Amino acid sequence: MTIARYSLIAAAILGLAACGKQEPAQSDTASAPAASAAAASTDTSGGAVTVKIGHAAPLTGNIAHLGKDNEDGVKLAIDEINAAGGADIGGKKVKFEMDSEDDQADPKTATTVAQRFVDEKVVGVIGHLNSGTTIPASKIYSDAGIPQISPSATAVAYTAQGFKTAFRVMANDAQQGKVLGEYAVQKLGAKKIAIVDDRTAYGQGLADEFEKAAKAAGGDVVKREFTTNQETDFNAILTSIKGTKPDLIFYGGMDAQAAPLKKQAKKLGISAKVMGGDGTQTPELIKLAGDDSEGMVSSSPGQPKDQLPGGKEFLDKFKKTFGMEVQLYAPYCYDAVKVMVEAMKKAGSTEPAKYLPELAKIDYQGVTGPITFDEKGDIKNGAITIYTVKGGKWEVLEIVGGAK
Repeated sequence: MTIARYSLIAAAILGLAACGKQEPAQSDTASAPAASAAAASTDTSGGAVTVKIGHAAPLTGNIAHLGKDNEDGVKLAIDEINAAGGADIGGKKVKFEMDSEDDQADPKTATTVAQRFVDEKVVGVIGHLNSGTTIPASKIYSDAGIPQISPSATAVAYTAQGFKTAFRVMANDAQQGKVLGEYAVQKLGAKKIAIVDDRTAYGQGLADEFEKAAKAAGGDVVKREFTTNQETDFNAILTSIKGTKPDLIFYGGMDAQAAPLKKQAKKLGISAKVMGGDGTQTPELIKLAGDDSEGMVSSSPGQPKDQLPGGKEFLDKFKKTFGMEVQLYAPYCYDAVKVMVEAMKKAGSTEPAKYLPELAKIDYQGVTGPITFDEKGDIKNGAITIYTVKGGKWEVLEIVGGAK
């Protein structure tokens, strides 16, 4: 995807987060002392044991709607497990507590949050949402031996570091960018393409993968421009792009910027299609761009929400519980919790060092589909769905890949 969904203005910080060389993960043996400490738990009055699972996402700022969506997905899964009396793990009833933190979509804040989770002895982490926060935080979790499952960070760099604690439950940017680039040229007929990205680990990474795929498919990238994840005025960039007469403009970034870009492109009389990745495939983009959102083309890792194996039931349950529709990643957050707990059941322990090997070889049927990981921690056979806005709603154009 991913993601994702930023107070990441400092491009230098993001460059280090996304591209900086990181040391290999410590071995399981070296991590074990920290992992055992992280598994500390408390007895409840009913004899059950309560342990903490961390969740991190931007809960303030221009993509807080996505962070809250993630948090609610985690909460729904934990509440379900606890309502059923807890999970049977190693002959004990275990209940879970969500320890949720606002990382503000900022790499520096994310590392502070990650260290706080280590200090608070969480047994696992669901997050972070953005690639630019997930990547720097992952080193801290690796050093502490704490498993981390991101439901939305799609940058290739996240799982390419060699950390045995890093997993994700949706397709990465290499998979998504390839599909988008090929679709733009082969299905949308785009010959001349302009690319804009927000310089975040997610936005730039997805744009890079899109560019490679589009060129390989025969497209000509006539312009490459950069912005920030806080900008809302794209007139100068779009005026520069207009002169190249592109067939398509690809935007690597989130809905908070894609919406004004789409509106301003139309106002300037640019007839090119506008395309983005999962960060733009949200109800919020339609809300922000209004009628100008028509014709927007975006992708999202995974099957369409209503076509997921457990999709309809999940969507109904989510709306009934929280009084709102799913934004984007909540089903993946829900599955990430369930997968983590299933690994604990199989290991008979909530200790990270003991359940981590089970997590690596998990085979779980979630609401988003079958979940198994490759040697890097990437989900196998991740599907990519291409959407367009038609009549004020996202409609499916094509589903590529996925387990059959």
